[in-house]
Amino acid sequence: MTPPEEPWKSDIWRNRPAFLYSRRPIARYVGRPAAEFLKIEPAAGVVLVVCAVAAMLWANSPWSASYEAVWGLDITLSFGDFTLHHSLKDWINDGLMALFFFVVGLEIKQEIVSGELASPRNAVPPIAAAVGGMAVPALVYAALNAGGEGAHGWGIPMATDIAFAVGVLALFGSRIPSAARIFLLTLAIVDDLGAIAVIAVFYTDDLSPEWLIAAAALTALAVLMRLLNVWSPAVYLVIGVLLWVAMLESGVHATIAGVIMGLVIAARPLLDPAVAHDEAQELAKDGLTVEETERLVRLTRDAQPPAARLQHQHHRFSSFVVLPLFALANAGIPLSSDLVGAAFGSTVTLGIIAGLVLGKTAGITLTTWLVVKLGLGRMPRGTTWPLLAAIGAVAGIGFTVALFIAELAFYGGDPVLAYEAKIGVLAASVLAALIGGIAVHFTAPRTPQEDDADPDREDAPVAGLGLSDCFSRATRP
Repeated sequence: MTPPEEPWKSDIWRNRPAFLYSRRPIARYVGRPAAEFLKIEPAAGVVLVVCAVAAMLWANSPWSASYEAVWGLDITLSFGDFTLHHSLKDWINDGLMALFFFVVGLEIKQEIVSGELASPRNAVPPIAAAVGGMAVPALVYAALNAGGEGAHGWGIPMATDIAFAVGVLALFGSRIPSAARIFLLTLAIVDDLGAIAVIAVFYTDDLSPEWLIAAAALTALAVLMRLLNVWSPAVYLVIGVLLWVAMLESGVHATIAGVIMGLVIAARPLLDPAVAHDEAQELAKDGLTVEETERLVRLTRDAQPPAARLQHQHHRFSSFVVLPLFALANAGIPLSSDLVGAAFGSTVTLGIIAGLVLGKTAGITLTTWLVVKLGLGRMPRGTTWPLLAAIGAVAGIGFTVALFIAELAFYGGDPVLAYEAKIGVLAASVLAALIGGIAVHFTAPRTPQEDDADPDREDAPVAGLGLSDCFSRATRP
């Protein structure tokens, strides 16, 4: 008697849709909405908010001692006589955040090579706005804290959080002109580049010349591999890890290694897309063998810019794992009426709030106005001055990088100052989100813009949809 065929080899099994695309209730009402949610722009910001709130609740719950115990857990890695000894929180801040900055570096490289930063006429306004949006908040903070204990925190209100800021605009869908979204994204990217420079120059102590030389040699090696057309990911992974260790031991913040490796990666295709297309057409004429299929996969990969491919691969992990872990480890601030009252009477807290909420708006708007009036650049298409000022207010959301700089500014110093700085960052980010969101609501065009995708089209990108649109689309039969 012939044994029954294994169920996964039968035609019935092969013709079944994957679970996520089946008509099962858990797939329709949980699986697909969750998958679509992870594709929309505000999703990363929503996850960050949830993790920040969770950290605050945890740090102020009856289990608050466990919060400090978990993130203060010592983790040691030893390689022969070489030892790396850090707390779990430091491994996240110094290690995982390097991956976040690697993705930022890839994004900066793409913008410089083929994005908004490649056109001087388009690039000058957001670059100038980013500079103004960093300088004015720093000056506002410095004016309130000059000569005081908190003077070293001037870099905290300079930062804009890309995930939150872009997420707020995404909530308004196609009402926001695409040029205005690109303006904010470019501004935030340049802002991140400025924050990286500030961290490297002003928030680095105890430099080790030997390790700096090693870091420079590894950077040169990565550039050499790039010039020699060596594209093996393993090579760059090894160089990147060694560069991270060298940066960590040199005294320069280790996350700079992520930015350097992101900027080294090529932002142009390794193979001309037209050539890849023609060869793929040849391969597909008479059917594909296994070897030809593998060749087709390589052609598809090589016709994509490595920077774009790597950014796509690591973006979700960075947005939905690294940043939420950072928020959980750093946003847990113990609150009490006395401490909160003292914080809001502190020039550190008030300087950060004034810098992010007022300084960002003023710096971005005035600098852009000056550049446009001088004829050095043009206003983003379809954007009015009130809308641009509202976008400047949204850019005052400083959460992730601002908390990061706050940790560096007061690390090993007075913990009260670090506490006041974090309160200021959280309060300013909430205020900027509320004020900016309300301002965008009243200044954005009431009707969808022609240069944006229609969200009702089947092929419209999910990134432009709101949360309710995302759910209704995902639950269609």
